[in-house]
Amino acid sequence: MQTNDFFKYQAQTTPHPLAMEIKYAKGSYIYDTNDKPYLDFVAGVSACSIGHSHPAVVSAVKEQLDKYMHVMVYGEYIQEPAVQLCKLIANLLPEPLDTTYLVNSGTEAIEGSIKLARRYTGRSEIIAAKNSYHGNTMGSLSLMDYQERKRPFLPLIPDIKHISFNCEWCLKQITEKTAAVILETIQGGAGFIEPTNDYLNKVQKRCNEVGALFILDEIQPGIGRTGKMFGFENYNCQPDIVVTGKGLGGGLPIGAFTASNKMMKHLSDNPKLGHITTFGGNPVIASAALATLKVISKNNLISETLEKEKLIRKHLKHPLIKEIRGRGLMLAAITENANVTNEIILKCKDQGLILFWLLFESKAIRITPPLTISNEEIIEGCQIICSVLDSI
Repeated sequence: MQTNDFFKYQAQTTPHPLAMEIKYAKGSYIYDTNDKPYLDFVAGVSACSIGHSHPAVVSAVKEQLDKYMHVMVYGEYIQEPAVQLCKLIANLLPEPLDTTYLVNSGTEAIEGSIKLARRYTGRSEIIAAKNSYHGNTMGSLSLMDYQERKRPFLPLIPDIKHISFNCEWCLKQITEKTAAVILETIQGGAGFIEPTNDYLNKVQKRCNEVGALFILDEIQPGIGRTGKMFGFENYNCQPDIVVTGKGLGGGLPIGAFTASNKMMKHLSDNPKLGHITTFGGNPVIASAALATLKVISKNNLISETLEKEKLIRKHLKHPLIKEIRGRGLMLAAITENANVTNEIILKCKDQGLILFWLLFESKAIRITPPLTISNEEIIEGCQIICSVLDSI
């Protein structure tokens, strides 16, 4: 058992991690060192989009390992997996979103998008939403308005303003001083809050009026999770920069930000190396991402997410669940209070079902299974949740 070493040698993110020791994972299940199976309703926090150890991803990784791994910093050598991945992303996005910068994580992609917006517009002001979450590096953390989380790390980057998500009156705060407005297509940590009343389209129009860029964080709602390849396709809008991560890698670490070629060129000159990364576009990870996108785009997984959403809503009815927010397989079941949520998540783990929390909404139960989860597995997981609810 590695428990003591885990707590002694590996930095912790909370005082009480779940500390389940993993032996292997496959499909919709994770197995501990006692070979106990756990049905995974979280998918590595939306990252394992086509399940654990998908054969197409494993095969792509092994094939690339036999050729080469890291050979040069990003952007210097032509490496086929990265080129083909960027080309496929361009084919899946509307024009003029045709040029992608590959990085190592979602938060790094957010950092790159902030730099690109400031460089392209010559402005410094960035507007983000209250209760937003875009990552934990210094720039991404600056976009958050949650002072309790920000205060220990001050000062952060300047010229950040916040508006309320879905507040049309707030759009007047977007002015000629604004470099960019950055929003999550669906607010994640806040409780899977969807845009309403054509809100994102109205933000886009306001940005166009004042010459600001419109950036959408698709790190969670992107890559097929909400019934479209990209979440913004549900909401009658189109960003100037789209940020992806999590599910793009099929279980391996990746991030990306995509814009027009004209815009992206501003990171390559004045100054040169305006944004650099050693391991961005790593050929092994790019191969995994390329395989993942091919699986999602060439099967019925995207359209099936909406049918699986209906199945979850049908089988997850209980007096202690007040509502289910979100779209597709990006769902949050809201209970009466945080204590109920905590008890459900911990007791379901004992019953062989993995659930998790959201960052800000303490009453929320995260339900973000792999897109490949079967109908039978969905029903099984919902039955476990309802059984635990009955025992509370």
